[in-house]
Amino acid sequence: MSNFLRIAEGVDVMPLLLAIQRQAHLWQEDTFLRHYPQGPFSDVETIFLRFPQRLDLSRMKDPAKRERKLDLYKQNKLPGWDQHESIDCPAYALLPEARPLIMALMTRAGGTRLGRVMVNKVNPGGRIFRHADSPEHCRYWNNRLHIVLKSAPGNDFECAGEHVWMRSGEVWWFDHAKEHEVVNNSAEERIHVIVDIKS
Repeated sequence: MSNFLRIAEGVDVMPLLLAIQRQAHLWQEDTFLRHYPQGPFSDVETIFLRFPQRLDLSRMKDPAKRERKLDLYKQNKLPGWDQHESIDCPAYALLPEARPLIMALMTRAGGTRLGRVMVNKVNPGGRIFRHADSPEHCRYWNNRLHIVLKSAPGNDFECAGEHVWMRSGEVWWFDHAKEHEVVNNSAEERIHVIVDIKS
């Protein structure tokens, strides 16, 4: 396989999974990705641990100025904004069980910078629709890693024609610059922690 690499297995993910179970309200705290226009995550519930600060254009009255500002933001050329800079979200403090998993991954990947960290849940029958991450994001964040908290047979992660079932307690790298999709054909939730690391 050239698009996936399992880099660890047997990781104890139960403390984090239990902490999330005890705070199930966190799945509904922030629906940014789920409701992102034309985004691939309409079936996904997300707990944001780290994420870039979001640009709020709701107060701009001029549509042309708003569109220009949004274009600069998407190109990472808007003065004062760095899409590569992620900040800690409130859920990161509420789920301290995530920190040792993430820091161990930083060490294992030779990380110099920690980016987005999200816990994604795809319910039975759900999917992450086919997409590729933006070229700018992929060039900068050369490690997209998945810590698998929960996954049952029937989960299919496809990237550029290769298919894997990532099992609980495994950690995987994959090439997020290529088109990929996830389909949960199991009877259980699929829960992964997605971590972007620059090395």
